[in-house]
Amino acid sequence: MAKTATIRARIEPRLKEDVEKLFQKMGLTTTEALNLFYRQVKLRNGLPFNVVIPNKTTEKVFKDTDAQRNLVRCDNADDMFDNLGI
Repeated sequence: MAKTATIRARIEPRLKEDVEKLFQKMGLTTTEALNLFYRQVKLRNGLPFNVVIPNKTTEKVFKDTDAQRNLVRCDNADDMFDNLGI
């Protein structure tokens, strides 16, 4: 049996470039990062992070934030907590 296997995947070029820069900062090659990912999937018997579908309220907040609508600016942490009612 071969000691390694080849993986082929299609990915957005910009995403690939951005992520490979992050891997480089961490001292990892793409191969090493993928090996880490596969080992974590095996260890956890699933993805090493939660995958959730946002509810309609969360989805609306994401869209509003992306469009920079309904944003609230706070001067400091106390101001933020006051705005949140905490």
